[in-house]
Amino acid sequence: MNPAPLIPDNAPFTPEQRAWLNGFLAGVFSRGPGLSPTSSPAAPAVALQPLTILFGSQTGTAEGLAKKVAKEAGKRGFAATVLDMAQTDLAKLGAEKNLLVITSTYGDGEPPDNAKALHAALKSACAGLTAAGSQLSALRFSVCSLGDTNYAQFCQCGKDLDGWLEQLGATRVATRVDCDLDYEAAFAGWQESALAAFGSAAAANSDLAAAAAIPASETAVTYSKKNPFPAALLTVRHLNGEGSAKEVNHVEFSLEGSGLAYEAGDALGVVPQNCPDLVSGILAALGCDGEEAVPTPVGELPLRRALTECYDLGKPSSELLGLLSLNTAPAGGGGATREAPAPFHVIDALAAAPAKPSPAEFVSRLKKLQPRLYSISSSPKAHPGQVHLTVGAVRYEKEGRARKGVCSTFLAERGLSSGKIGVYIHPNTAFRPPADGNVPMIMVGPGTGIAPFRAFLEERRATGARGKNWLFFGDQKAAADFLYRDELTAMQSSGLLNRLDLAFSRDQAEKIYVQHRMLQNARELYAWLEAGAHFYVCGDASRMAKDVDLALHQVIEQAGGKSPEAAAAYVQNLKATKRYARDVY
Repeated sequence: MNPAPLIPDNAPFTPEQRAWLNGFLAGVFSRGPGLSPTSSPAAPAVALQPLTILFGSQTGTAEGLAKKVAKEAGKRGFAATVLDMAQTDLAKLGAEKNLLVITSTYGDGEPPDNAKALHAALKSACAGLTAAGSQLSALRFSVCSLGDTNYAQFCQCGKDLDGWLEQLGATRVATRVDCDLDYEAAFAGWQESALAAFGSAAAANSDLAAAAAIPASETAVTYSKKNPFPAALLTVRHLNGEGSAKEVNHVEFSLEGSGLAYEAGDALGVVPQNCPDLVSGILAALGCDGEEAVPTPVGELPLRRALTECYDLGKPSSELLGLLSLNTAPAGGGGATREAPAPFHVIDALAAAPAKPSPAEFVSRLKKLQPRLYSISSSPKAHPGQVHLTVGAVRYEKEGRARKGVCSTFLAERGLSSGKIGVYIHPNTAFRPPADGNVPMIMVGPGTGIAPFRAFLEERRATGARGKNWLFFGDQKAAADFLYRDELTAMQSSGLLNRLDLAFSRDQAEKIYVQHRMLQNARELYAWLEAGAHFYVCGDASRMAKDVDLALHQVIEQAGGKSPEAAAAYVQNLKATKRYARDVY
């Protein structure tokens, strides 16, 4: 009779690692030094401390970090289980003992889609309390929240969950950490303090810890966010026609020699450079020629190069505002003391400053320039060795000054002449075409939201999938803004794209958007859902995605004959069964 494996199936190891470790530990516990395997009774298996790691993720970052924590926890004697927040509820949390929560926030302080049900349940439970709760009194927890300080509701979802868990009686073992876009150092500190606070069984389990560190194929050096691949930019092709108010570019990179692999639904991280005109403006405001040596995260560099490649010149940090002696308040803020509105960009702060700092002081108060993530618009099966993007160039004017999106205009204006550009793959396992090629897809992607659906359709064509495909696409003008017109109409003619519903808002007096087309086709859309279709949305989170979600509820109410409450439950079931996925920004 074979002994039970010592390493549980949910431990954070590959099947090959798990098999090796079980064999190794069986040998360790079945014999002492110098003894044969049968000369002494087997020692009892080391008890692994249970640890549940919940993630709330919109684009895959929190999920990736949850898996990273699980791997580290496994080395320290924990039996770590990684769970999507959609897989748990208040009752299940009550049965947990050790819990780590990693969650992002998007939009106006909103939880990610997969965290909405749990977020609502905890909020509701706390609203019903008259005093400190005890529903989760056996639970010990810590929260790591991911966000962007450019938004007013920075890390709000993590702050909410952290407070509500405490109100319901859970014990916080390590202080919540709120991470900005440059999250690596803050996250590493939280991981260390949280795991240490739970207590490690690693001392009693040193053989397991040592075995877990054995190199595996997945630990081979690869290109990543910390080590981007220098990719050749092959193509930047303008997609809009004459008379368009927009500037959308089709961008192609070569991945040859990188070893990078991606799937339809993933994103590409792109390392940008700041506009030379903006850098020159800041140098002029500082009274510098750009040759001054300053410290940077990659070592000492001339100031011009540091400002071009290393630092964020967008929203100024509070540390910079303090250095520049600027008393500011958020726009519309009140208070007894009248303060100036917060400067919009770093260059605005410099223009308003009563005195200019030294170059070294100045850069020490700047945030690190972050990569930008773009939804991939190609299937690797259709374009081996390449990755494609669909990028809208951001340009506008504010307070008499021309403004540019950092990465979108870098690619449009200087990408082809800049040499190699750093890129990496950002997996998004929550946004994939159905694993079963026979399952229908409904895709809503106006504007640059078309990107992942071009990839989905290419993937289905390459794999010979037979499931029906329905795309809702829209923009301003059909003549100028029908992105990928020739490709999409060819897909429709070939039968790959069964339905293509278009909404061009400015081609008639009354504006028509994709959500209106959904409502016009409510009966058929509902029939597709009833037949098992997956529903996808990509694009603007603040307006379009909310309008589409409202329209989806209305479709189910009208065509399904359901009450608003029943329609909401229907939509929630779509989310819980991974049939409603959004890639919104």
